[in-house]
Amino acid sequence: MRRTDYVKKNKRRARFRFAGLLAITAATALFTVLVCLRVYAQIAGPPSLSVPEASVFMDRNDRQIGDRFSGERRYWVDIDKMSPSLIDAFVAVEDRNFYKHNGFDYKRIGGAVLKDVKARRKVEGASTITQQYARNLYLSNEKSWTRKANEALYAYRMEIFYDKEKILEGYLNTVYFGHGMYGVEAASRYFFGKPVGELTLEEAATIAAIPKGPSIYSPAANMEKSTYRKKIVLRLMEEQGFISSEQKERAAEQTIALKTEDWSSTKDVAPYFLNEVWQEAEKILTDKGRYPAEGGWTIKTTLDLKHQKTAEDVIADRMPKNELQLGFVAMKPETGEVTAMVGGRSYAGSPFNRVTQAKRQPGSAMKPILYAAALEDGFNPLTYISTEQTIFTYDDGRSSYEPSNVNGKFGDHPISLAQAVAVSDNIYAVKTLEEVGYKKYNAMAEKLGINVKFPESPAVALGTSSVTLFEMTSAYNRIASGGKKIEPVMILSIEDSRGKLVYEHPEQTKKRAMTEQNASVLTHLLTGMFDPVFNDYLTSTGISMRAKQSRPYAAKSGTTISDQYLIGYSPTLTAGIWTGYDVGKQLENAIDKSVSKQIWIEFMEGAHEGLSPEPFLPPKGVKGVTVDIETGGLAVEGCSKQRLVYLKEKDVPKQLCTDKTLRESRLKGSKKEKEFELFPFSFFE
Repeated sequence: MRRTDYVKKNKRRARFRFAGLLAITAATALFTVLVCLRVYAQIAGPPSLSVPEASVFMDRNDRQIGDRFSGERRYWVDIDKMSPSLIDAFVAVEDRNFYKHNGFDYKRIGGAVLKDVKARRKVEGASTITQQYARNLYLSNEKSWTRKANEALYAYRMEIFYDKEKILEGYLNTVYFGHGMYGVEAASRYFFGKPVGELTLEEAATIAAIPKGPSIYSPAANMEKSTYRKKIVLRLMEEQGFISSEQKERAAEQTIALKTEDWSSTKDVAPYFLNEVWQEAEKILTDKGRYPAEGGWTIKTTLDLKHQKTAEDVIADRMPKNELQLGFVAMKPETGEVTAMVGGRSYAGSPFNRVTQAKRQPGSAMKPILYAAALEDGFNPLTYISTEQTIFTYDDGRSSYEPSNVNGKFGDHPISLAQAVAVSDNIYAVKTLEEVGYKKYNAMAEKLGINVKFPESPAVALGTSSVTLFEMTSAYNRIASGGKKIEPVMILSIEDSRGKLVYEHPEQTKKRAMTEQNASVLTHLLTGMFDPVFNDYLTSTGISMRAKQSRPYAAKSGTTISDQYLIGYSPTLTAGIWTGYDVGKQLENAIDKSVSKQIWIEFMEGAHEGLSPEPFLPPKGVKGVTVDIETGGLAVEGCSKQRLVYLKEKDVPKQLCTDKTLRESRLKGSKKEKEFELFPFSFFE
């Protein structure tokens, strides 16, 4: 053998040995990597497949009224309850080798890698259903090699510890379909108004077409592109033997009927209320050291379905067909439990809650807060004040204020607090503020739960400070409770997904905002707005509701150029309503100005339907006496304007309405004689 041949032969042997060594090294390295991966997977264990669960809202009677998802609206459904056509469609379009591979489709991966290298960026994916499921659970949609590596690790672990059916079920319950819908059940309900198990072939193909691009292939967004993509899905199903050619052709030509509008009309009960409940629940759970987004909470609320439906029905029937908006809320005096809430005409149109978020001027609805302070300061229902036209000066005489009444008329004689409340006289209110003072007025508002600091201007007696309807109704509810500092309540209890009680609302405080006697006296004063006996130069403000009134109510209305308020209560229920326009428009026509009263009285009558009328029972120390409205004396024959008035026992008059000395003695015996210096003495003669 020639030397050159020998050298060549040795070189070939060396190359073979090197190649063999390299192959052995590569195989060893691959084996080592695989062993390490397996060890890592065994140590790490099965990855969690849990996703945020639905939190369920219950009404006061333990009936489900809604649910909430932490960022994802999902209704989990078992795979055996899904339409077989839907399962086949997803396998056909997303991962034809799903049942064959161990989590990775190496042929697709190889092709995708070549394209990515050629383009020098991530341009094409080759993710299997397992990889997509891993991404849905643990990762973002970022196109990067790091994300793909993590995706592969999770997919490997999932394939080791879970069977194909479990993986496919999880994937179908987590994939996103746009419009806030996650999972095939949510998509089926949203697009077709039916459970996923009832989908037809064409509907299943339509849904399977969406994940490729939810904003592009959603039939609700673009029917033309949705139809194009649906036909691709059907073709793939035919090629892979899931359907016949005839089935493909028939489904491709079949027109689908979307039910997205039906979905919009079947939102949760009381959406404004449930939104407030969830915000409160988040605070409660956070304070308890729990994570609200983990979901699975059972939240028992105070909602009364009868009250809520009554409110919604009356509002739908009575609100005019224009842009007039409203806020409405009802609650219980003894417990503070909110039983109904409507924050606007349409939650879908505007989720802004006009009960809790809108700050508006309550007008004369603020007067009971002032009169509560006055009663605590020594006033009583038979405190008489002159109500002639008056100019008030303030700010050390640098400013003046001249209030007027709704009809432009003024009294030419003194009237009692009882009559002033009934007819809503503005002069009486401002003069009362002058006597009581801003400090006591502010203090009473704070005690009643109103978060406002009144400026030192006479106009604040007439409700010019902006507040929320929720605050105002809660304040009236404290009066209705007998003066107790009752807090409004929307959540009774919260349980976690394991049924463990996390929160239970504590008993209400026994602290008081005002005495029980004064709260009772004020309540009976507020019944006057429905009584025509108080009619004079002004009319009792609730006369228009009297015909529909079947039981005693205590209430007060409030009016500004842009707002209508009415808040009142029975012994068992308080309700408040605001109506007005959201921005820059005044109330001008008669319907806009009267609708709040109609809604309020019809709600109260509907909510109390089937219940026996209850009186406002006075507590110890308060006595009901029939008096003459004009003089304040005990009523006897010959005094035409007689009315039962409730007073603290020390304030019960001792003189008859026919007593000639009554007026003179009232002047001399007044708590603050300067109130009456404006009255000419001859008036009483």
